[in-house]
Amino acid sequence: MVMRKRAVIHIYLDDFFASVEMKRRPGLKGRPVVVGADGDPEKRGTVSAASYEARALGVGPGMTLKKARTLCPEAIFLPVDFESYEKESERFFSILTEYSPLVESFGLDEAFIEVLSDEGGDPFPHAIEAAGEIKKRVERVLGLSSSVGVAPNKLLAGLAGEMNKPGGLYIIRAEEAGRVLKDLPATRLRGVGQKTGKRLNGLGIYTAGDISKTPLQYLERNFGSDIGKALYEHSRGIDQSPVVPFHEPNALSREVVFEGETEDQYIIKETLYALAGDVAARLKGLTCRGKDVAIKIGYSDLETVSRSTALDTESDSLNDIWAAALKFLDASGPHKPVRLVGVKVAGLKGRGEG
Repeated sequence: MVMRKRAVIHIYLDDFFASVEMKRRPGLKGRPVVVGADGDPEKRGTVSAASYEARALGVGPGMTLKKARTLCPEAIFLPVDFESYEKESERFFSILTEYSPLVESFGLDEAFIEVLSDEGGDPFPHAIEAAGEIKKRVERVLGLSSSVGVAPNKLLAGLAGEMNKPGGLYIIRAEEAGRVLKDLPATRLRGVGQKTGKRLNGLGIYTAGDISKTPLQYLERNFGSDIGKALYEHSRGIDQSPVVPFHEPNALSREVVFEGETEDQYIIKETLYALAGDVAARLKGLTCRGKDVAIKIGYSDLETVSRSTALDTESDSLNDIWAAALKFLDASGPHKPVRLVGVKVAGLKGRGEG
């Protein structure tokens, strides 16, 4: 069987929250900016985003605002303004969907785009051209910087997108995968968290190149068949995971990317419940209801699962949305590290429509 050629673009909006704030307040450009909670470092709350100037001093997402102020007392602290970020994100994704119907979001500021070609054609040259155009349009239309990668699959595209942050565009061709991965720390591979990284190090395996030299049977024996196979393939630049669209017209969705991967089902369920509540509130605010409910789970190994069902009737009820979402979460398969969860309600109708 001959595998079709693929081309995937990964794009990440640099310092998204902080960049939106600096766009509204040009005087902040070049200064350390920290966005989190209500913006008061005297209160409880964590950092949602930090400019590169703040990151250079050790400030990072998930850190308490108090610690951020200790590390960077000259920082400008601002409250989170999700409404503004969501509006910018919608403009961002409207640009991306002009280039392909296959756009997979990871939160408000990150996406994979699979570029398609005619049957049997090579989409890679077109993907390189499209990536350059998208990057320029994001800067011109949105006034935001982005880091972009182009590669034959999601795994390599994600790595390429990280190569020249912030503001870069990096290309990894299939024949270059071995060179790029050879000395890459094993923990840079998607799906290799701290726990797996420590176990690999304990076996004398430190880089993706080391993993690629390790027999599949040895990896499966030490990590189980699923993780062992993923390590074996990813270390060789192999990734068949599809780009899974979640946004669509006539739908409302919310999703969140965890700062780190998590297997804690309580955290996952609490997050999913909060997202369902947000979607329900937005439906009520727009005086419309939806019939189709879907959830999305993005795992740390780049696998993405989307499941949907039709309600008996259109609804804007949190109870209805949450019941459907929870049923799918419980049936989502083997528990493994999760990076993203999302909730979507589609098939929207206004209250007065039949």
